[in-house]
Amino acid sequence: MAYASGKFSVAICDYCGFQYPYQTLRKNWKGFMVCPEDYEPKSPQIEPLNYRGDAIALRDPRTDRSEPYNVYVGIAGIFGYNSIGSASDGTNMQPLPVQPPVVGLGRVGTVTVVIT
Repeated sequence: MAYASGKFSVAICDYCGFQYPYQTLRKNWKGFMVCPEDYEPKSPQIEPLNYRGDAIALRDPRTDRSEPYNVYVGIAGIFGYNSIGSASDGTNMQPLPVQPPVVGLGRVGTVTVVIT
């Protein structure tokens, strides 16, 4: 659709209400037609930031080598946390060897498996 140039027409500012030549009015970022005195550009603080999140995951992760991993499962209490060596003399801190409790062997019953 074709529009007229409006070089002889007048218009009213949407903010102050004064009459101005039509071609001097500008549309602000809110959509109002305002005079040059009332025109203000859009502040960049109004636009939301382009936040993509933190990069946490790796693109092609590789698993760690599987080596034997010893876990100490001992008797809890004061004696369960004693160790041989210390960090200051350069030796590895390893738990004291604990004698396993003596448990008698017993029999509770029998299990029968029937496959049909």
